Amino acid sequence: MYDTAHTLSSSRTLWDLVSARAERTPDRPVLLQDDRSLSFGELRARAERVAAGLYDLGVRPGTVVAWQLPTRIETALLSFALARLGAVQSPVIPFYRDREVGFALRESKAEFFAVPGEWRGFDHTGMARRLGAKGVFEAYDTLPDGDPALLPPPPAEGTSVRWIYWTSGTTSDPKGVLHTDRSLIAGGSCLAHALRPTADDIGSIAFPYAHIGGPDYMVMLLLYGFPAVMFEQFALPDALEAYRAHGVTIAGGSTAFYSMFLNEQRRQPDGAKAVPSLRLLAGGGAPKPPELYHAVVREMGVQLTHGYGMTEVPMITMGDPDDAPGNLATTEGRPPREMEIRIVRGEVRLRGEAVCRGYLDPAQSAAAFDEEGFLRTGDLGYLTDSGHLVLTGRLKDVIIRKGENISAKEIEDLLHRHPAVGDVAVIGLPDAERGERVCAVVEQPTGAEKLTLAELTSYLRGEGLSTHKLPEQLEVVDALPRNETLRKVLKYRLRERFSGTA
Repeated sequence: MYDTAHTLSSSRTLWDLVSARAERTPDRPVLLQDDRSLSFGELRARAERVAAGLYDLGVRPGTVVAWQLPTRIETALLSFALARLGAVQSPVIPFYRDREVGFALRESKAEFFAVPGEWRGFDHTGMARRLGAKGVFEAYDTLPDGDPALLPPPPAEGTSVRWIYWTSGTTSDPKGVLHTDRSLIAGGSCLAHALRPTADDIGSIAFPYAHIGGPDYMVMLLLYGFPAVMFEQFALPDALEAYRAHGVTIAGGSTAFYSMFLNEQRRQPDGAKAVPSLRLLAGGGAPKPPELYHAVVREMGVQLTHGYGMTEVPMITMGDPDDAPGNLATTEGRPPREMEIRIVRGEVRLRGEAVCRGYLDPAQSAAAFDEEGFLRTGDLGYLTDSGHLVLTGRLKDVIIRKGENISAKEIEDLLHRHPAVGDVAVIGLPDAERGERVCAVVEQPTGAEKLTLAELTSYLRGEGLSTHKLPEQLEVVDALPRNETLRKVLKYRLRERFSGTA
């Protein structure tokens, strides 16, 4: 299986990968949802029919098609149909509204826009009309259909830009990130070869399929020939029934997902497993506190492997399930041979096939790459002697207090060990005397006594934190603000909320 997967990862295009897998295991399932199942052979055949229907609508190679659809089998079929045509597709997270969607449609110059109609109480078709979108069509449970015999040949190469993904845009307008089939295959291959799944595994896609993690995960399924359960709406404990019914063995998404599964495990009576079939939690997209790793392994009895990726580079490093616990707890894993990592003045820079081809805005592209073609990530970190990557924070997440640089992540990792801390974000706030002051914003677990600043600083002193790094402000909140994709904490909202307090 491993050799087969490595052979398939050399496919020129995503459609080549679909075709190769359909030839090898046509009857094996690839996507499961509720009581529905789609096999690898059906994925190829149905995607070709959808491609033919899109061709009848006027979609051609190079046509820009935006889609804002939930995590459904139909969404995957539409996306692969567009890949079969060689169209340029621009996935948009389904929770985005007029401002973000309008920006994506204008900047990408989308000629068609696929929407789910009314979904979760919101009229997406109405929004599309309001925004003046072109070529609007609904693609929730019905898709265009046509005769594949009338299709032009599939794309012959995978190095042209055919994907426009959007950064979160939490502090400004989102950036349009340019990807090719080959860059997405390279990213998914890194994930797949690190986790080494087998044909007997059952995965899960519990995050928005429109996220860069969508093709990342699909490449892994195609390389190793195993299925995943799709969740249109993910929430625990509601989703546990589907995890158990399908026998999911690999789950995850990001740090917030690990915490949700761990909390469900703690609610189980008499030590019963929340998901008996589960053997591995895996994901990335946000920092992972070492204590969370140890708690998952200890209390859930499963392995946890965490990786490092971003919209610009869907997978950079990934933990190895067979690695030492110390490396799995404190690092982001190692990169594949094809990924070059360079540390320049503490910043992580990247070069390799999985790196995007830049941004829609040429000025943003010019600023993002250095003179040797390495992508400036804005992340701080270092490589260990064994080649593992350790992230220490963000360039923008360094707090400068009285001229001294303080890592927010260092303080957060220590506070995650405190029993009265469920989750925490450490931020720098403007301060006339210090330049910035250190503020810890804490979300406490149910039933915990309210934490005080004195208790918090005493604990950090006991953990050996230097005095100049101690928080000078503590805020306790019911819930930290998060985005809708991988549930990242939105620190800019906390800065806005607490900048006027002291």
